[in-house]
Amino acid sequence: MAEIMGIHSTRTQQGGRKATTPERLWRDVLGERLRSLRLNQGETLVETAIRAGVSPQYLSEVERGRKEPSSEMIAAIAGALDTTLVDLTARVSEELRRQAPQQTAPRTADQGAVLLLAA
Repeated sequence: MAEIMGIHSTRTQQGGRKATTPERLWRDVLGERLRSLRLNQGETLVETAIRAGVSPQYLSEVERGRKEPSSEMIAAIAGALDTTLVDLTARVSEELRRQAPQQTAPRTADQGAVLLLAA
C-alpha cells in the first residue's frame, strides 16, 4: 500500500528565516467536517453509517482521516447527513484555504510540492 509523506509549504518568518509547515490533507479536513455534521445532528456512527450504506468502522476511519474515500462514498455519507456533495466539498475547500499557510512570494515550478510514495 502506498503511503503519502507530508507535503510542506515554505514561508518566510521574521528575520528572513524559512519555515516549513505541513499543509493539511483533504481527507483530514473532510473527516473533521463529516464528524462535525454528524455530531451536530446528534447521531451516532452506527446511525449515520447505516443510512450511508457503509460500516461504522469505515465511517470512523473516514472521520479520523485514515481512509481516502471515493467520490461515491463521500456522496453517500453526505446524503446520510442531509447535505450535498457540492456543499460538503465547498466547505472543506474553504477550511483548507483558511488554514493554508500564507505565501510571501508566488511559487515557481521548482518550488512545487513533492509527493513521495512508498510501496
